[in-house]
Parts: sequence; C-alpha cells; structure tokens
Amino acid sequence: MLLNGADAVTESEEAADRVESVTGSSGGFRAWRRRRPFIGGVLVALGGVEMFFSGQLDIGRLHVQLGIEGLQATVIPVMLLVLGILAITMPAHHVFYGIIALVVSIYSLIGVNLGGFLVGMLLSTIGGILVVAWMGPKAVETEPPASAETDGAGEVTPA
Repeated sequence: MLLNGADAVTESEEAADRVESVTGSSGGFRAWRRRRPFIGGVLVALGGVEMFFSGQLDIGRLHVQLGIEGLQATVIPVMLLVLGILAITMPAHHVFYGIIALVVSIYSLIGVNLGGFLVGMLLSTIGGILVVAWMGPKAVETEPPASAETDGAGEVTPA
C-alpha cells in the first residue's frame, strides 16, 4: 500500500462495487454512505457546530472574548467541522482525521466553555471514535468458477 492511501481507496471502492453487484441495486446515497465513515464524520461536525454556537453566546449586551481564549472559541469548533467533513469525503485517511478529532475534542473541555457544555465534546469524541473504528465495506466472497468441481471432502479440483 502506498503512503498516500490511494490503494486503500481503490480496494474499498472495489469491495463496495462487488457488494452492489451482488445486491443488484445501485442505492445512490446509501451506497455512497456505506463507503465512508459517515455517521462518525457527521457527529464530529455536529459537535463542532454546537461548540461554535455555545462559544458565541451573549449575556445581554455583554460579549467578551479576550486574547487566546477568543481565538480558541472560534478555531477549535471550525477545526472539528473541517475534520468531520474531511473524514466523510476522504475515507482513506480516516484514522488520522479521527485521532486529530479526538485530541481536539478532549482539548475543547479546557478551551471552549467546557467543550460546549459537555454536549459538543461528547458528540465530537463519540464521532472521532467511530471515525477511527470504521472498517470500510466488507468484501464479498466469490464462488469458485463453474469449470471447477468439488470432490467429496469439499475441496475444489480443476476439471
């Protein structure tokens, strides 16, 4: 496998194409979604959106963001949103994106209003775990060629 993950993408796409050919339906969005860590990426992105809006809360007319804290309240949620989108659109690098999302979501506990009042941190952490744990589509086993015959023990012997 190449370091850029190109082989991983083609292998997973080939496996998904075999699954589609066995089931007989293209499925459109469903087939596309199964080739990607979709649910994990959506949860990471939702956690980022929730953190962004929890960090932009106003108390009456008072809206204070000072120094690095104000930057963290904007950068961390945007980073989680981008990581969620990248995990969905580039599944070959899902482990890298998932680990970075986990680290950033845990750090958001300190940097962004207790991680978006814990809701955004939990969404992002669970999504990051799902992105890292995603295994891709299962390869379908093909049957032996029709020209091969099986003996009594179940072994395939050439014709």
